[in-house]
Amino acid sequence: MGLTVAPVSWWLLAWISLVPLWIIVRLGEKSLKKQLLYGFGWGFAYHGLALFWITGIHPMTWMGVPWLASLLIALFCWLFITFWGTAIVLTWTLVMFYVNKSVNQSSFRDALLRVFIGTALWCGLESLWSQSPLWWTTLAYSQSPHNLLILQLGKLSGFTTVTAAIVAVNGLMAESLLLIRQSRQNLAFLSLPLLICFSLHLWGWNTYHKPIEKSRDLGIKIGVIQGNIPNTIKLSPLGFQKAIEGYTSGYQILADQGVDAVLTPETALPYYWENLVNNSSIYSAILAKKTPIWLGAFGKVDKGYNNSLLTIDGEGRVISRYDKVILVPLGEYVPFQEILGGIVDRLSPLQAHLIPGDPDQIINSPFGKIIVGICYESAFSEHFRRQTARGGEFIITASNNAHYSHAMPAQHHAQDTMRAIETDRWMARATNTGYSAFVDPHGNHLWLSDLDKYQIHSETIYRRDTRTLYVRWGDWLTKVLIITAGLAWLWRAWD
Repeated sequence: MGLTVAPVSWWLLAWISLVPLWIIVRLGEKSLKKQLLYGFGWGFAYHGLALFWITGIHPMTWMGVPWLASLLIALFCWLFITFWGTAIVLTWTLVMFYVNKSVNQSSFRDALLRVFIGTALWCGLESLWSQSPLWWTTLAYSQSPHNLLILQLGKLSGFTTVTAAIVAVNGLMAESLLLIRQSRQNLAFLSLPLLICFSLHLWGWNTYHKPIEKSRDLGIKIGVIQGNIPNTIKLSPLGFQKAIEGYTSGYQILADQGVDAVLTPETALPYYWENLVNNSSIYSAILAKKTPIWLGAFGKVDKGYNNSLLTIDGEGRVISRYDKVILVPLGEYVPFQEILGGIVDRLSPLQAHLIPGDPDQIINSPFGKIIVGICYESAFSEHFRRQTARGGEFIITASNNAHYSHAMPAQHHAQDTMRAIETDRWMARATNTGYSAFVDPHGNHLWLSDLDKYQIHSETIYRRDTRTLYVRWGDWLTKVLIITAGLAWLWRAWD
């Protein structure tokens, strides 16, 4: 399953990868410990491989961290997030162990009930985990960014709709194989998961091919600057000089090309705006060119600072400021500081405390309300849904993916692709080292940057006010599945 996610993207394997675990749990050893061991192995293999990019933070010698300490920190972070993801599979295995004891008949009816319960349970666990500060590896992102047909399901109830499809098809296939094992006359049952998989993709094909409105009155030409400033020099005088030169010249070129606004990456200039006004050429360029810019910088706040994206108009005034809401555990802050603070120091070299922004921020711009995400927030679909429901008309994301291996930018782009589809919005994304991109509401990228290369590019995206079922009602499917599965389980127990 770990090979299904970007950048390997063998997404077809996701439709069969859960079958072995399902069969093992269904056949069931009497020992719960053995069942949990199988679940742990499956979960560790998936989450461990998918998240191995986190080890790319090593070496951190440029931050003054000794090489061995850097390696230990990287391994700790990888194991921590891998075990956290594996806990989903362990919990699912534990509950299904007891479900199989009560719904244990080798009948088609019981097989369907087990699939229903197993699907509802997995979706419920992913939904619960996504409410935590640590979230990335939903089964759904195994399909992104390539299987755009099935990703259209996200418009219905978010990422859990895609997860439900994957788990249900795997479960039906596993149960069908077990029924066929008992009798060749049950061979027809194998057509059910294939039919459902085909039908879901057919629905996605129909949705994917619906035309996207492109009214000239709603168009916004946005220019993106990919600064390509390595973290090793980002906070040094050399890094500051290179950043100022790159973003100033990129801004001037894009402004001369007639863009309506310019977007820069997360902490493109990692300083307070007040300091940049007096000490940088970017402010003078804004006053000269009169083109609005979204600038990644720091925002002042009591007892610390914010990771912010500033909306600066053509007069050089900050007319709105988005402060990053969802901070990176172990990277931008240390959870359970009293316990972990002595084990893992901040991975950020800055000597202040990063403060999360207000989840209820509404960000205005010269082009109306916008939906904003900074880096890690791309994994949290509710963050984007909430802003869309409050009137956001297009998405901009700003990220700095220079900390990690090249697998991470590919997965980050996959996450953003899902957010554009779920909200039915156009997206412009700017990253420091790649992948910067423009994405349409169906998940197609109009342009995708190279990695580790300074680039500027502009595209026209469009404001939209559509409201998908997901935007209207949130993750309603998981609630329906859990309630219905629970009632069906009770009915089966009383039958």
